[in-house]
Amino acid sequence: MHNNYKKNLLEFSKPYKRYKERRLYPNQVFDVLKRTLDFIMALFAIVLNLPLMILIGVLIKSDSKGAAIYKHKRVGLHGQQFYVYKFRSMICTNKPLDEIFTSEQMEEFKRNYKLDNDPRITRIGKFLRRTNLDELPQFFNILLGKMSFVGPRPVLQEETALYGKDRELLLSVVPGLTGYWQVNSRSCTAYKERIDMELYYIENRSVFLDIKIIIKTIVVVFFGKAESKTSY
Repeated sequence: MHNNYKKNLLEFSKPYKRYKERRLYPNQVFDVLKRTLDFIMALFAIVLNLPLMILIGVLIKSDSKGAAIYKHKRVGLHGQQFYVYKFRSMICTNKPLDEIFTSEQMEEFKRNYKLDNDPRITRIGKFLRRTNLDELPQFFNILLGKMSFVGPRPVLQEETALYGKDRELLLSVVPGLTGYWQVNSRSCTAYKERIDMELYYIENRSVFLDIKIIIKTIVVVFFGKAESKTSY
């Protein structure tokens, strides 16, 4: 399905294909290895980036009113809810979305849970999103075991209904800081296509695939790609 865009991460000539047999059973060796590496890498990343995170916090506070860290409730492993942490990249406002967005923007947001050219984004927020620095606080989510470095992106409770019969499959793994969808999607990617990509990763997850996604993420962060907006 959609063979024109779903491709093996580093071998772009190979078409994307979902497995028919779904892996809902736990791969204990892989899960233990992944959790161990996540903890070590997250701890190292926090120590290494702490001065940068302090600087970013100061810049956010000087640019607009509100807390430097933004948290939002998401759904994780086995449907457990947790707070995802990010540097705040939007203005703080109590106005309802229909008073901020145009009718076209509101329709796009409801359809894709994301919005190109979001008017709520601050000046420093544009830079943070473009460089992905707004996601640095998620190292703490990884350290606590709520997230992994690689996995499907954490979603809202209402978004899980869009997965239909695949909801159980989505919630069978720990969500990730980066993933197959993030490094392969474009800003025009429809939500249905995102679902297919997320499920592809879950059904094919392995140490080798995780390494490829991490390598592609590094390439994207430093060299860029077609712009892809996160859903929050």
